[in-house]
Amino acid sequence: MHQATVTAPPLSDAQHAAIRQAVEAHQSLPGALLPILHAIQDALGWVPADAVPVIAGALNLSRAEVHGVISFYHHFHTAPTGRTVVQVCRAESCQAKGGELLEAHAKQQLGIDWHGTTADGAVTLEPVYCLGNCACSPAIRVGDEILGRMSCARFDALIAGLREEVAA
Repeated sequence: MHQATVTAPPLSDAQHAAIRQAVEAHQSLPGALLPILHAIQDALGWVPADAVPVIAGALNLSRAEVHGVISFYHHFHTAPTGRTVVQVCRAESCQAKGGELLEAHAKQQLGIDWHGTTADGAVTLEPVYCLGNCACSPAIRVGDEILGRMSCARFDALIAGLREEVAA
């Protein structure tokens, strides 16, 4: 199994402008760091390393403080992701209901490991530690949708559907 990852390309002028715009629009808010990070993630799909010193300077924080928040929350990506992010729950309830088998199957089916992106750029696979859907374990999240009682067969059908959407 290989891990096809997307290397962060140099930022364009438009991406730099989006970072500055997010900072300027939110820096006066109480607790501005999270709104800024969300705005950048929403605009670019990830939070580039180049954004960290800009945010830190605007909020009078250290770069380490900004990076610590980015790395703490699984929602924030530090590199471009695939067109679809699939998160597999690794919490105890999901593990007890077949989550380990689902994890192994997902990695094998996609040909990637955690945090990898398929060679075609279609899917990024991530672990997540509780989706709050324990009664319907094992669970995954695809984009913003949480899907419970996920089997290997349902996973395969889901991935096939995602790839058909891209091909259409």
